[in-house]
Amino acid sequence: MKTAAKPFNLTRSLPAISFLVIATAWCVITYGGLVGPLFVPSPTAVLEKIFSGLKDGSLLTHCWASTRRVMIGWFFSALAALPGGMLMARSKKFTALLQPLIEFVRYLPVVALVPLTILYLGIGETQKYMVIWLGTFFQLVLMVCDTVSSVDRNYLNAARTLGADRWQLYKEVIFPASLPGLLDDFRLTIGWAWTYLVVAEMVASSEGLGYIILKSQRFLATDTIFMGLILIGLIGLLTDFLLRMLTRLLVPWYKRLGDT
Repeated sequence: MKTAAKPFNLTRSLPAISFLVIATAWCVITYGGLVGPLFVPSPTAVLEKIFSGLKDGSLLTHCWASTRRVMIGWFFSALAALPGGMLMARSKKFTALLQPLIEFVRYLPVVALVPLTILYLGIGETQKYMVIWLGTFFQLVLMVCDTVSSVDRNYLNAARTLGADRWQLYKEVIFPASLPGLLDDFRLTIGWAWTYLVVAEMVASSEGLGYIILKSQRFLATDTIFMGLILIGLIGLLTDFLLRMLTRLLVPWYKRLGDT
């Protein structure tokens, strides 16, 4: 017996279509000679750079260096923002003490703080982790606070009625109820962490995708710049995909409005 063919799913095809449209436009303007290679390199030139870097192993080294810096900086940001945001959501005194300072610092441009991070931490890896941390922590802690604050108070009242103490409220009610929103917060801020990569690698770096982008800028090597940007975007998409899969694994019952 023949099985029925699955119907065409346009929604699942749209991401591929969008990338195909961009790739087609890229080919038209470069191979068609509409824009010079100094401004927009051809896909062939960029692919040659990628294959050359893979062949000598340098590209994997740069990718790993950047991924390590982003992940470590973001991890410590999340490690500090999670308890801090939860405490702010549950304590008016703690919020009154910290929120004005956090609101002030989060508007400061991270680039302007780079000289201070060099002065305090030197030019090693710790300084680069700190740049990523500064770019994500002050946003994430407020997002965590808002997410935890949205937990239904009826859950808390029911838990108190059953005799739950403060620790049990956090462990058994607040954290599980806010977990879907927290995972979304983490997914958004890890994307922001990637946007601060070039800033983190602009000083005393000898490896990393941000480093090769800045180095190529001096020589107008736009093919290498495009290569670095594309790889940052692809690795960023991979981290976003992994966090989406983690969300589905940990909270399979959670559905967004667009998922219905």
